[in-house]
Amino acid sequence: MIAGGIGVGIAGVLAACTRPSPSPSAHPTGTGTTMPSRTPTSSPTPGGPDSWQALAAAVTGTLLRSGSAGWDGARVLENPRYDDADPQGILRAASTADVQAGLAFARNTRTPVALRSGGHSYTGWSAGGAAGTDVPRSLVISTQDLDDVELHPDHSVTIGPGARLGDVYAMLAQAGRAIGAGSCPTVGIGGLTLGGGVGVLARSFGLTSDQLTGVTLVTPDGTVHEVSSTAEPDLFWACRGGGGGSVGVVTSMTFRTKPAPGILLFTIVFPWSAAAAVVRAWQDWAPTADRQLWSTLKLLNGSRHSAPTVTITGVWTGSKTGADASVDGFITSTGATPTTHTARQMTYGQAMSALAGKPQRVSEAATSSIGTQKLTDAQIDVLVQHAAAAGDVPGNREGGVSLDALGGAVADIGRTDSAFPWRSALMTVQYTAVFADGSDPAPFDAYVRGFRAAMTPAWGTAAYANYCDATITDPADYFGVNTSRLHRIAEQVDPTGVLSQPHWV
Repeated sequence: MIAGGIGVGIAGVLAACTRPSPSPSAHPTGTGTTMPSRTPTSSPTPGGPDSWQALAAAVTGTLLRSGSAGWDGARVLENPRYDDADPQGILRAASTADVQAGLAFARNTRTPVALRSGGHSYTGWSAGGAAGTDVPRSLVISTQDLDDVELHPDHSVTIGPGARLGDVYAMLAQAGRAIGAGSCPTVGIGGLTLGGGVGVLARSFGLTSDQLTGVTLVTPDGTVHEVSSTAEPDLFWACRGGGGGSVGVVTSMTFRTKPAPGILLFTIVFPWSAAAAVVRAWQDWAPTADRQLWSTLKLLNGSRHSAPTVTITGVWTGSKTGADASVDGFITSTGATPTTHTARQMTYGQAMSALAGKPQRVSEAATSSIGTQKLTDAQIDVLVQHAAAAGDVPGNREGGVSLDALGGAVADIGRTDSAFPWRSALMTVQYTAVFADGSDPAPFDAYVRGFRAAMTPAWGTAAYANYCDATITDPADYFGVNTSRLHRIAEQVDPTGVLSQPHWV
């Protein structure tokens, strides 16, 4: 097996699956620019492999089938609830050419395709055939081995989207550079970026996709495209928040970097009796604070906790004096006294490592909302009550809600200037439940979806594409005003549905 190269499959978080017959006339044309004539870097090679044996011979990476050495480790995702996955095969691509060969095989044999990079698919679509996912047994095109990180003299960085965030942060920190992305160190940067990329530096750096300057993309016909804001801009636009598996398989991503900032990492814990007051004060403060500040508010309960918890974790990229004034003002506005308040000044690399904690595979149910407006007092009470109710679900180890602040640099970009439409939102909202491996996920799915439903009167049905949910059947819930343009672009590059997914564009 050859590891390395630049790139990864487009969908670490979201993956392709079924192959319905498209119905172009049924799709709205929407708004946005007309897709320009494509000028691909290379055209697909005619023919291509038409059998598993031919595919194995055509690639420099590894093709695994059931019974192959390493099969059991390769077929599972980060979420053990999908450990029964039984794909037809897994292609661990070692190059763009391997991705082209995998797509050619899928077209020639009409084999369903699932795409994977980091393996953090909330819905399990990237497993390529796990129970309950509505995905048929597929060829998984995994590009997790394409994980190079190359820093250039102009301080841009080219990253294989299979590179895991922990490794990306460490390599950039060594060079004194930084990008803004998520906190989980095992997430592949490809899936994160393609869905938008909400992260711990979002308010000062923007979304991860906002830092993207170029993409190498293989469309379903096998053509390789080098896309940017000036070269095939519609495809580039779709890669900036349009979700994994929408328009092709990414095999390289180039980002702007910034000088690595010093970071003040702080944690504030309040008593549960102050939960409503903390939510009220946080929503007034966090999304509109100085853009050097980002924070997340978590209301959690479950068997891991002796009582429900209220915790705020934040990062500040400015001077400590400015942080003290902002955070102290927030605490005062709650009218409550924290039980814990800690702050540590760190380097960028140290902070990203500290935020990562000790990652492990956990069985989880999750869904999301987009916090488009402040909650009323009555709506805050609903939020707090449903978070506390996580402790009433038998077997729920830890569940509740996380509110992640937007605003700042995220709002500098117009809602139609990238595929991520939620530029004016206050926060992303994630509802979660963690349970024992092998447990029936149904009651935990019911809890998180019930929580989302309870908040729908306040926030509507909008959701974050990287926190996808199989019961969200309208793509507009993820892509809002950008849905029709994204749909049209996907239809043009994938008219036969090679990369189709349940309830996706």
